[in-house]
Amino acid sequence: MAYHLDFRTSDLTRCRFALSPLWETQEAVRMLSRPDRHGQHLPWLRRTHAAAQALDLRPLWLLMPQRGFAPNFIGPPPLGPATPFEEEIAAVRRTDPALAHAEISRALASTPGAANTPTGRAMLAQPAAAVAQLADLLEQVWHRLIEPDWPRIRTLFEADILFHTRRLARGGLESLFSELHPLLTWNPPTLTLTTRTGWEECQPLDGLGLVLMPSVFSWPNLVTGFEPPWQPTLVYPARGIGGLWSERTADTTPEALARLLGPARARVLCSLDEPASTSALALRLALAPSSVSAHLATLRDAGLLVSHRHGHQVLYERTPLGIALATGP
Repeated sequence: MAYHLDFRTSDLTRCRFALSPLWETQEAVRMLSRPDRHGQHLPWLRRTHAAAQALDLRPLWLLMPQRGFAPNFIGPPPLGPATPFEEEIAAVRRTDPALAHAEISRALASTPGAANTPTGRAMLAQPAAAVAQLADLLEQVWHRLIEPDWPRIRTLFEADILFHTRRLARGGLESLFSELHPLLTWNPPTLTLTTRTGWEECQPLDGLGLVLMPSVFSWPNLVTGFEPPWQPTLVYPARGIGGLWSERTADTTPEALARLLGPARARVLCSLDEPASTSALALRLALAPSSVSAHLATLRDAGLLVSHRHGHQVLYERTPLGIALATGP
């Protein structure tokens, strides 16, 4: 398949990054039914197994075919750069029943026999009730499976966006798209996603621009193809997923560095493989936020870290000297 996104001149200035807790919620549901996508998330799967087993995810899974259309209204492009889950799920609940019926019908048609199941027939007969049921289920998944880890996931996304915006600033769209995913090809004015041969589709952006959204649970896939009335969006695997669920322990901190800086301060420095906020580091290291804040201030004053504001958060990252200390022999 080759999927072509055609840019106008006005689209080039309307590319933006965004993140979506609702997208991660519904993609986590999808991932739970796809063992081939479990590899990067085994620690999370083990930790959340009991909570996931307590949820009846079958209505959502019925609308998530292995191949084919899935409803956009349960996983729409984000409303803004960092919209809270509460606002996103409220928008799901406002879905027009006619739109829901059309998308549910199309999704059920992608799986032979799905429309004739009791759940499928009920959704088609009462689309407004189906919207409410699906929204309730997504809200349960969010609170039980995703929300406890959202600070960690969000920090990964913010670090990813920071990395890519720097590439965009330094090398333009060609530099940005070359780093997002190996299946993407930028041949101005067209961005092409190639996965398999035998099918071609083109989507003009028509001046709406393109939303670029990092994802954890979509790994390893690229996702696009959002049709009107939805905003053109490209979902790509965030950088650093391999280390997302790992817990840094004392034996990962060089002993000599711990003697030099103190064990806790050395752990903070060594944990900054990607830019992170105080709250994210506190969660990752199981330390009090006040202690982490004090360590960060000391490391910054010593020239080992720099800080910068990104949205509503202050992110810290290592300077060249900090990198040398944390990763050197």
